[in-house]
Amino acid sequence: MGARKSSSGAKGRQAEALKAFGAAAPPGRVESNGDVVPGDNGSFDAKAFLASVGAGRTIPKPRDGDVIFSQGDPADALFYIQEGKVKVTTLSSHGKEAVVAILGAGDFFGEGCLAGQPLRISTVAAIADSKIARLDKAAVVRVMHCEPAFSQLFMEHLLARNIRMEADLIDQLFNSSEKRLARLLLLLANFGKDGAPQPVVAKISQEMLAEMIGTTRSRVSSFMNKFRRLGFIDYNGHLEVHSSLLSIVLHDDSRSVDVSGVRRS
Repeated sequence: MGARKSSSGAKGRQAEALKAFGAAAPPGRVESNGDVVPGDNGSFDAKAFLASVGAGRTIPKPRDGDVIFSQGDPADALFYIQEGKVKVTTLSSHGKEAVVAILGAGDFFGEGCLAGQPLRISTVAAIADSKIARLDKAAVVRVMHCEPAFSQLFMEHLLARNIRMEADLIDQLFNSSEKRLARLLLLLANFGKDGAPQPVVAKISQEMLAEMIGTTRSRVSSFMNKFRRLGFIDYNGHLEVHSSLLSIVLHDDSRSVDVSGVRRS
């Protein structure tokens, strides 16, 4: 017992010494109680870490319509979606609500807490029954210092989010509303991501789609009817998107810019 405590103490002192000289802590492991122990050469599974309950980590299971956090709440945790989908909205000072994003399995949100954001600038609510890991800010900082595998996963998320935001901006500036809608439907159906495409959840209304691409509900309705007539989408209790919808995104016109974010086969 004494030797074990001595070894643990030595590892802790080693990590503190490395931090004092600005060096990265050696790879570590996460104990069953959720604590990250530096200095161990054992492998670390970032996805398994996010799927487990431990120190500073819980896994709430919000139902469709449940609010995870609201605009103005303290920004004190990072979230990771294991299953389901969430809607991110922002309310202006004039009372106008805008849908900022729809996020699904494998996405982080709430990362503003790591950049000094004191309060949430948006509201996040589940639009399907979900399973979401909640990590206290301190727990995230701790594991990022000790585990390069987690830092890499989170960095990949940040880079992908930045690329998506840039593509969204270009899409909004240069492409027609029809092409913007087609691209959004493909992205919501998981085309271009790892894994098989998934049907779009029924909770995503035409009003919400119109807000996200910056047009009217009537125009979205007209485009959706056209897509269904051409066999690009189906309504069968939910909205199902077919890969043939890519023909709209990839069709050239004088103003279009290809920012689909969807891999071509």
